[in-house]
Amino acid sequence: MEIWSMGYVTWATIIVPPLLMTLVYVLGILYRFKTPLANVDHIRMDGKTVVITGASAGIGKEAARDMARRGARVILGCRNIPKSTKVAEDIQRTTGNKAVFVKQLDTSSLTSVRRFADQILAEETRIDVLILNAGIAGLDDRNLTADGLEYTMATNHFGHFLLTNILLGRIKESKPSRVVVVSSDSLAETVKIDNLNFEKGGFGPYKSYCQSKSCNVLFSCRLAQLARQDGVIVNSMNPGLVYTEIFDKSGGVFVGQFFRLLVPFLGKTEVQGAQTIIYLAAAEETGKIAGKFFEDCKISSTADALLRDEDLAKQVWEASESLVSLQPNEKHY
Repeated sequence: MEIWSMGYVTWATIIVPPLLMTLVYVLGILYRFKTPLANVDHIRMDGKTVVITGASAGIGKEAARDMARRGARVILGCRNIPKSTKVAEDIQRTTGNKAVFVKQLDTSSLTSVRRFADQILAEETRIDVLILNAGIAGLDDRNLTADGLEYTMATNHFGHFLLTNILLGRIKESKPSRVVVVSSDSLAETVKIDNLNFEKGGFGPYKSYCQSKSCNVLFSCRLAQLARQDGVIVNSMNPGLVYTEIFDKSGGVFVGQFFRLLVPFLGKTEVQGAQTIIYLAAAEETGKIAGKFFEDCKISSTADALLRDEDLAKQVWEASESLVSLQPNEKHY
């Protein structure tokens, strides 16, 4: 009996791992197969200006490439200038569009955000589409930025909140215009207004990421209400599970190790992950829909609980105004 048991264990260790990997591989194929395309190949964006954050890699890079292919003037707001310059050159080469530019932007730094926004306002006469894509997965430890903000929240939410507010006047002048907020389906069950930076505890890499993505949705909901009458359409979206470098920089055992192992087999490609961004930025029908949450190029109910909570959205907006020290000349609503 003992010999049989040992043999069983031996055979299990040989057979089970490849069976599990085969299952993961098949699930990945099915997941990618059902991912829809934006189906907006016929739409041109000549004469339009698109500003996109975090475009040096992943879905941001592919969304930028798509916008350039449509003839838009594309500005990449990126932290790593040498890396993003190579990306811009590659986009220029593959699309034939030379109007692709790089400007330094670190959304975790309010100083960097203000500097970037000032450059855009000084050099660009219009902003037709603003795509808020830059982001990180949660870090292992609670780190604070120079502005006293939790690093994940600063990068994913506060920086984008400030940037959008400063640029909103120019975006309104360019109407009809759009703001696309890249969120996730990893959303927090609750957002505690008095603990946005986890100063009262409760921090964790996954918790910080989920809270930042929930704030993205709540921010987009409030902005959609404030700006729609001025011709600005705002929506948030979930790109799905996408194989990008974000997992290489993530913390936590589950997110950092588990996902790094499986995402290459389970996840969408970068081009597939960018499709809903492209759909919201370019499709004619999404130019008439505001304050919604999209997945796979269609409205999703995933974030309905957050979208219905207008009071919470207002509270997040007001708290964010205070935490980024939004100045009177930076308010355009």
